[in-house]
Amino acid sequence: MSYVDGFIVAVPKKNIEAYRKMSTKCGKVWREYGALDYREWVADDVKPGKLTSFPRAVKMKPGETVVFSWITYKSRAQRDKINAKVMADPRLKNMMDAMDSKSAPFDGKRMIYGGFESLVKV
Repeated sequence: MSYVDGFIVAVPKKNIEAYRKMSTKCGKVWREYGALDYREWVADDVKPGKLTSFPRAVKMKPGETVVFSWITYKSRAQRDKINAKVMADPRLKNMMDAMDSKSAPFDGKRMIYGGFESLVKV
């Protein structure tokens, strides 16, 4: 069964193009090392909820939108090997180091992420 890393981030709308460029670069590196798929989706129909919601989860501020992403792998073991290579790759090292800096196109401190095992495939 496949394995997925999922991410949710708040991105200032004015930074969407910079985020797209960064994400495209990251996706190429992940795919090069063996990830099966790399997807990024920008919110189109995501409303704040009373208790929980995507906007609430990332503490979305005015002028921001939510981006929902995932990377698919063959297995958890493959994901761990790929991520170790990606994190050591010099093409992304500076980008990863800058995630929490003011130069990043989003606030990395509000990113939500985790790894998920497949449960249902129809």
